[in-house]
Amino acid sequence: MAKIAVIYYSATGTNHAVAQAVGEGAAAAGAETRVRLIGETLPPEIVAKNPAWKAFVERTRDFPRATLEDLEWADGIVFGSPTRFGNVAAQFKAFIDSTGGLWARGKLANKVYAGFTSAQNVHGGHESTLLALFNTIYHFGGIIATPGYTDPVVFPSGGNPYGVSVTTGADGNPPTDADLAHARYLGKRVAEIAAKLRG
Repeated sequence: MAKIAVIYYSATGTNHAVAQAVGEGAAAAGAETRVRLIGETLPPEIVAKNPAWKAFVERTRDFPRATLEDLEWADGIVFGSPTRFGNVAAQFKAFIDSTGGLWARGKLANKVYAGFTSAQNVHGGHESTLLALFNTIYHFGGIIATPGYTDPVVFPSGGNPYGVSVTTGADGNPPTDADLAHARYLGKRVAEIAAKLRG
């Protein structure tokens, strides 16, 4: 049985919903899963300026938080972050920047990795965010398992071969059923590849 960690940051809940679906897909493929939220790092007065952001932080106050131990435990890791100017969010990057000790001991190498993201606009930085995220995985010595076009479920959600990407629109719409199906497939794919590598 592969062990899959879904490690993500979410501000208003979009990536939270995607993360749950990724975890469901991995579990359905027989993996032991951990779905872990990266804690908020910005001051409460900043968060409070956006009602949806504040509500999400309050709603997930007791949700399990990501730790370095989750990364060491996992055979496969699916990272998620909203796009911030075509890159990962600062909260996500701060977590990644804390992994130096694990990296130095080779504890992040030879694992299967994948990613997901979200943005308001169709061309809001989805692909560049995933590619930026993958740069970190190259340094880890990780094995990247994108969805590619390996299943028809990729197309209805926008056809992003790099990973799951959700477009919320100006109203902050939640992920569509097609997005969540893509996410479940990504979880399944990472779990299956990680299980094969475990032998």
